[in-house]
Amino acid sequence: MPDIFDANAHVYIKTEGKLGRIVLNRLARKNALTQAMWNAIPDAVSVLNDMPDVSVIILCSSSDSAFAAGADLKELQEISKDPARCESNRVALRDAQRALARSPKPVIAEIAGPCMGGGCGLAIHCDFRIASTNAKFGVTPAKLGIIYPLNDTKELMDLVGVSNTKKLLFTAQHINGAQALEIGLIDQLVSPEMLHDVTEAFAAQMTAVSQYSIRGMKWTIQQILDGQIDDDDETAAMFCAAHEGEDAIEGMNAFLEKRKPNFRWTHPAKD
Repeated sequence: MPDIFDANAHVYIKTEGKLGRIVLNRLARKNALTQAMWNAIPDAVSVLNDMPDVSVIILCSSSDSAFAAGADLKELQEISKDPARCESNRVALRDAQRALARSPKPVIAEIAGPCMGGGCGLAIHCDFRIASTNAKFGVTPAKLGIIYPLNDTKELMDLVGVSNTKKLLFTAQHINGAQALEIGLIDQLVSPEMLHDVTEAFAAQMTAVSQYSIRGMKWTIQQILDGQIDDDDETAAMFCAAHEGEDAIEGMNAFLEKRKPNFRWTHPAKD
């Protein structure tokens, strides 16, 4: 594994209190994503998942000039000549997106500048997307004669619906932040100078509540997205067990005593 804490790497992490940032850092190419970068993202997520003090993960760029301009097309052209490399690149892309979507911790995409192709694919697999007014979005496989993966298509449909998904994919159009907000591709649109502050303020709302609750509810939401429609033995047991947990006891006592709760549960280093 490359040094994930090296600020000169194309993907690195840094921590700020309860926040962990995964930073895209290939600015000479507007953070165009290479297979090595795809491979680094699950490593970065795993490291932050294993840090008990980190409650929220933020995916961002090292510059406000670009979030990610998409896949590195020069590399992709070479990869397309080799079926084995094509498959390994597909898996690397899928694993990076899945790591973000299935992290037990909330993940926020902080988006400034172009968020295109594979960059948009990363963003839609985060739990939330906060963008600056200089952000631009596009899902453009039709411009390259390639096909968007099924998993990516499902994530996009879950966010913006069938009609808007078809519109984005079939026209390969670029849209601005206001349009992205209107169709539900992003959750909030702010001025560039407020992007970091607004993202961190939103993250702070999640660090202030029970991390045990968040972990269980994010898992439950993922089960629903994966097709589960009713409780089973596992979800029923989880619901009941939560009432006996240390955070539930503290939360109920704090409510009755009219004070702020002091939740102590943290994500364990390993499941």
